[in-house]
Amino acid sequence: MKVIIDYDRCEGHGLCAEQAPAVFGLDDDAELIYHFDGGEVPGDQVAAARAAIVSCPVAALRASS
Repeated sequence: MKVIIDYDRCEGHGLCAEQAPAVFGLDDDAELIYHFDGGEVPGDQVAAARAAIVSCPVAALRASS
């Protein structure tokens, strides 16, 4: 699974980083960091990544197969 991020929509709430800290983070300016940019989310992190996608209050994240 890959995650597609709409960085223009992201408001830096950080809920994704709380749900899946191995997949997402926030930098010092509250900008989203996606640790697997351009790659697949490891199998053991897929459930957490899906929870993070659902938790985004502005729908800035979506899954891609």
